[in-house]
Amino acid sequence: MHNAHVALLQESDTGEITFDTPFAVPGSVSLSLEAQGELTPFYADGIKYYVSSSNSGYEGDWEMALITDEFREKILSEYIDKNKVMLEEATAKAKRFALGFEIDGDVRGTRFWFYCCTSTRPTTESSTTEDAIEPTTDTVTVSASAVQLGTAKKMAVRAKTTADTTDDLYEKWFDKVYIPDQEVAA
Repeated sequence: MHNAHVALLQESDTGEITFDTPFAVPGSVSLSLEAQGELTPFYADGIKYYVSSSNSGYEGDWEMALITDEFREKILSEYIDKNKVMLEEATAKAKRFALGFEIDGDVRGTRFWFYCCTSTRPTTESSTTEDAIEPTTDTVTVSASAVQLGTAKKMAVRAKTTADTTDDLYEKWFDKVYIPDQEVAA
């Protein structure tokens, strides 16, 4: 996983969802998002007659070398005071965002946007120096859920490129959050 980007989610008074311009979050170590939801069987005639499945999004851990100050300010609602000290307030609320990233592929990497994400605060860890220096990392838990997007008002959880995604769209993937059915310049 690399090339991570985040874009703040904005919701208008009418419920329309838009996203700010994405910003890069360097230093990703790993991301593991597990699908959330369940299978619900319905039995008839003594057999499993029908099975429905629910899509409750994804949840998992995003490990980074160091969470950037920009992520802390824009997403976790921390702030820098007049003395240039970053503060976390007990009443601050994390903001919703889209998470974009790339994973390596055969010909070209697959690029993603997860639309309606929230993040926990990272754990603060440190240890004494030993013979070998082990780098410490920051990890946050990310939850991605569905949000209504695009002209068709689809309930979208994520978008990903395919082998057939146009080169132009692929190259501009992190310039702005992909919205379903949007007009894409050729």
